[in-house]
Amino acid sequence: MHTLIEKAKEVLIAVLPVVIFVVILRFTIVPIPNIPFFQFLLGAVAVKIGLIVLLFGVELAILPLGENMGTAFVKSNKLWFIIITVFILGFFINFAEPDVNVLAKQVAAISNNIISTFTIRTLVALGAATLLALGAIRIVKNYSLRKMLIIAYTLAFLLSLFVSSDFVAIAFDASGAATGAITVPLVLALALGMASMKRDSKSAEENSFGLVGIMASGAIFGVLLLKFFLKTEEITGSLPAYNFDNTSVFGPFLLEIPIMIRETFLSLMPILVLFLIFQKYKFHLSHIHFRRMLIGFFYTFSGLVIFFVGVHAGFMNMGSIIGYQLAKIGNPIIPIGLGAILGMLIILTEPAVYVLTHQIEDVTNGYIRRKTILTFLSIGMAFAVGLSMLKIIVPSISLWHYILPGYCFSLIMMFFTPKIFTGISFDSGAVSSGPMTVTFILAYSQGVAEAVPHADVFKDSFGIIVMVTMMPVIALLILGYIYKMKSKKVGVD
Repeated sequence: MHTLIEKAKEVLIAVLPVVIFVVILRFTIVPIPNIPFFQFLLGAVAVKIGLIVLLFGVELAILPLGENMGTAFVKSNKLWFIIITVFILGFFINFAEPDVNVLAKQVAAISNNIISTFTIRTLVALGAATLLALGAIRIVKNYSLRKMLIIAYTLAFLLSLFVSSDFVAIAFDASGAATGAITVPLVLALALGMASMKRDSKSAEENSFGLVGIMASGAIFGVLLLKFFLKTEEITGSLPAYNFDNTSVFGPFLLEIPIMIRETFLSLMPILVLFLIFQKYKFHLSHIHFRRMLIGFFYTFSGLVIFFVGVHAGFMNMGSIIGYQLAKIGNPIIPIGLGAILGMLIILTEPAVYVLTHQIEDVTNGYIRRKTILTFLSIGMAFAVGLSMLKIIVPSISLWHYILPGYCFSLIMMFFTPKIFTGISFDSGAVSSGPMTVTFILAYSQGVAEAVPHADVFKDSFGIIVMVTMMPVIALLILGYIYKMKSKKVGVD
C-alpha cells in the first residue's frame, strides 16, 4: 500500500504541470471549446489513474519477468537459444506495441494505404527483433556498446542516402515508436537480468543499459529497407490534423475503450504466453510468486487500457487544437517557445521514463540521481520540440540539418563520457518517445503544420519523434561529460 501511495504522488506531480499548462492557455491566448477542454480534463484523470495502476503492475510482473528471463538466458550458456528466444520475444512485443500501431495507422492514412498498417508493424518488429537479439549477444560476449551503436547508425545513415527525406523521417520516427510503454520495461529488465550474472560488477553496471537503444535502431532498418521494394517514388496523401468530437464529452472515451482493450490484450498476450512457457521449463517459481506475477499482468493490462484511453480520447485532440491555435496567432516565437515548454512537461508523464530513471538510480546506487536525469531529459525535450517547430515554420530547414550533425555529435561524444552513460543516453532517448509524445507532441506538430500556410502536414510533422529521440541522447551525454569532469576534479583534490 505504501508503494502504491508513493507512485500515486509521483504520478500526480508528473501529470499536473501539463494540465496547468493547458488550463492557463485556455484562459489566456488559446480559445479552446468547452467539450474538447472537458475531454482533456477527463483524459488527464484517466492518464493519472492508468499510470498508477500500470506502474504497479510493471513492478509486480514485467520487471521480474525480464530479469528472470535474462538470468535464464545467461545460465543456459547456449547462444542459439538466446538468439532465437530473444528474437521471438522482440518480434511479438514490437509488433503488438501500441505506439507502433499508432504510427503505422498514420503512415497508412498518409500514403493512401500504399503502405499498409500490417506492413509497417511487421517490418518494425523484424528490424527491432534482429537488433535486440544482436544486443543480447553483445551483453553475453561483452562486446563494445560504442562500436555496435556506431556501426548501426552509420549503416542507417548510408541507407538513408538512397531514400527520400520523407521516408527517412518515418523510418527514424519508427525507432522512437518501437520503444513504448510495454516494450521498454521488459527490455530494460531483460538487460538487467543478463548483466547481473556478470562477475565483474563494473561490467554488470555498464551492460544494464543500452539494449533499448540498440533495439530502437533496428526499427530504422526495417522501414528503410521497405523503400527498396516500393514501386512508387514518393508517398503522397494528407493527415487530418485538426479534428475533434464536439458533440459529446464521453463519446470518444466510449469509442476508445473496446479498441484499447483489444490492442492491449494483443500486446500482452505474447508476453504472458512466454512467461507461462518459461515458468514451466525454466523459472519454476513458487505458487505465491507465480500468482503474484499473474496479478501483476492483470494490473498492467488494466493500467494500459485506462492510460491509452485517456491519451487517445483526451490528450491527442488537445495537442492538435493547441498547435493549430498558437500557429494561427501569426507570431512564430509563440508555437516554438510554448512547444519547448510543453516538451519539458510532457516527458515527465511518460511511463517508460519513470521505469528507466528509477532503474538508473538503483543500478548506480544513487550515484546518478533520478532528478538529475529528469532535468536533462526535460532540457533535451525542450530543444527537440522547439527545433521541430522551427523546421515547420522555416521552409529552408530540412530534417537532415538536425539529425546528421546531431547523431554525429552523439557518436563522437560517447568517447568522452563514462561508458555507462553511453547506454543510459541511448536508452533515455528511446524511452522519451513514448505514448504521450507519439500522440500529444506529434498532434501538436500536426496542428502547427496545418496552420502554417507553406507547411505540409505530412512532410513537416513527421520527423519530430526522431528529434525527441535524439536530443535527450545529446543532453545525457553532456551530463555524462559533466560527471566525468567532476570526478576528475574530486580525484585531483
